[in-house]
Amino acid sequence: MNDAVTWWELIERRARATPDLAMLVDAGGRRLTFRQFRDVAERVAAGLWELGVRPGETVSWQLPTTIEAAVLMSALARLGAVQNPLIPVLREAEVDFIVGQLRARWIVVPEVFRRFDHRTMAEKVAARHDARVLVCDPATSVGGGEAGEEEAGEAGIPIGLPLGDPAVLPPLAGAGAGAGAVDADGDAVRWVFYTSGTTGVPKGVRHTDRSVLASSNGMVYQLGFTEADVASIPFPLAHIGGPGMLGLMARVGCSGVLVETFDREATPEMLARHGVTMLGSAAPFFHAYLDAQRRHGDEPLFPRLRLCVSGGAPNEPGLHTRIRAELGGAGICNGWGLTEHPVVGYAAPGSPDERMERTAGRPAPGVSVRVVRADDTPAAPGEEGELRLRGPQLFAGYTDPALDAGAFDEAGYLRSGDLGYVDVDGWLHLTGRLKDIIIRNAENISALEVEAVVLRHPAVAEVAVVGLPDARTGERAVAVVVPDPDQPAPTLAALVAFCRAEGLAPYKIPEQLELVAELPRNSMGKVLKRQLQLAF
Repeated sequence: MNDAVTWWELIERRARATPDLAMLVDAGGRRLTFRQFRDVAERVAAGLWELGVRPGETVSWQLPTTIEAAVLMSALARLGAVQNPLIPVLREAEVDFIVGQLRARWIVVPEVFRRFDHRTMAEKVAARHDARVLVCDPATSVGGGEAGEEEAGEAGIPIGLPLGDPAVLPPLAGAGAGAGAVDADGDAVRWVFYTSGTTGVPKGVRHTDRSVLASSNGMVYQLGFTEADVASIPFPLAHIGGPGMLGLMARVGCSGVLVETFDREATPEMLARHGVTMLGSAAPFFHAYLDAQRRHGDEPLFPRLRLCVSGGAPNEPGLHTRIRAELGGAGICNGWGLTEHPVVGYAAPGSPDERMERTAGRPAPGVSVRVVRADDTPAAPGEEGELRLRGPQLFAGYTDPALDAGAFDEAGYLRSGDLGYVDVDGWLHLTGRLKDIIIRNAENISALEVEAVVLRHPAVAEVAVVGLPDARTGERAVAVVVPDPDQPAPTLAALVAFCRAEGLAPYKIPEQLELVAELPRNSMGKVLKRQLQLAF
C-alpha cells in the first residue's frame, strides 16, 4: 500500500485487500468495514456531484470527529475537489476570512455542535462569499433522499450526507478514461489547512495527497502499526493529523475508534470496551485515562494497550513513566510536527525512558532536520538553534504566496520557528519557539490575535499574552494586563465575557489574568515575554 500516491487510490486498494476488516466505529455504535467505507464514500461523492460539486472546486468543511467527517474527506478525494478542513472551534470571524481567501464554493457544517449554531454561522459567511451551505445531519440527507439503513447501503447506518448513484461519477484519469476524467495526480494541491500565524492572521497551508500520505508512512514506520491495532481518535479529524491517522489505518488495515466529544469519565470506558491498543493524544487525555484506571481498580482498563502517542507540546515531567506503570504498554511515544510538515519524528516504542520522556523522537525516514544558529550557520550537535525541515511531508506553500519567501531557506528547508537541538545520537530536543504561538490542547493560538482582542477592552491600557506550562492542557494562555488608570481594573470573568462577545474562539480566550504596573521591555521597546513567563 505504501506506493499509493492519491488518497482515493489508497482507499480503493485497502477495500480490495481486506474488505471485511473493521475500519471505523463511533461512540454511537456505528461501524464500517473498509469495503463499506469505500462504498459509502463513493455514494456520498455521487450525492455531492448531483448537488453540483465539481473537481477543482474548494469545499470548506467543519465537522466534529464523526464517521461523516471521514466519509466526506474521502468522497471529496474521489471527486478531485480541494478540501479545506476547519476545526470545529473556529467561529465566524475565522471562517469568514478562510472562506473568503479560498473562494470556497461550499461550506459543510453540522446543524449544532456543542450548543453552537454552525448552520446560522455558515449561512452568514456563505451569503458574503456566494457560497452554498450543506448541513450534515445523520437524521436527514440531501439529494439522495432520507438517510437510513436502506440509503446507506450494506453498511446499514444513517449517514448525514447526500447519497447518490456512483454511476453518475466521472471516471478517474487513466488508460481509456476519456475526456472529463478526474485528475489522479498525487502532486496536485487537494488539501488546505489553516494554522495560526505569528501575525495573528490565519495562514492557509497547501498540501497534496502525496505529502499527506507521507505523514501516514512516517507513523507506520516509527510507531510499528499493524493490522492488529485499534487506535483511539479523540482529536479533530479536521486537523492535519486527521487524514494522517485515517491514511495510517488504510495503509496497514487497522481500525479506529472515533471520539466526537471527549468525556473524562465516559470516553475512557468506551475506548476500553473497543479494545484500543493506542491512546492519544495530549496531556488532558492522558490524565483522564489515568483517572479512569484508578477508578477501575487493579485490573487493567486497557489490557491490549501497546502505546500512547503524543505530539504538539512537551508533556509534563514524569507523565510517561506514570502512564507506562499504571496503564501498561510502552508509555508515551512523543513526537513533533507542524501543519506545514505534519510528522517530523517520533520516539519509537521501546526507546530508552529518558529519550521518551525528554525528546521529540528521531526524524522519520526521509526527513532531514537542520539546526541553524542566529547567524545562519550550522549548529553543532547539542547546540541550540532554529530547527529547519525538509522531507516528503513538506507542504506545497501557503495560500498567500507572499509568505513563501520567508518560509524557506536557500536550500529549500522550512524555517520552523522552533528552537531546539539534535544530540549526538540523533534525538530531537525542543527548547522553545521563535514564533509567538501558544499550544493549548494541541491547538495553536496566536498571542498577537488574542492581544488585539483584549486590547479593545476599555479597562486595558496594555497587554501581553504568554503561554505558561499547564499539566492538563500543555500550555495555558495568560493575559498580562496594564490597567487603564481611569477605569476599574478588569477581572478575569469580565475579560472572558468580553472576548466571547468579540467573537474570539473559546479555546483562544485567556485562562489567567495578571495585573501589572508596566510591561518589561528591551531597549527597542519590545515586550520581554520570557520575563513574564518566569514571573508567573
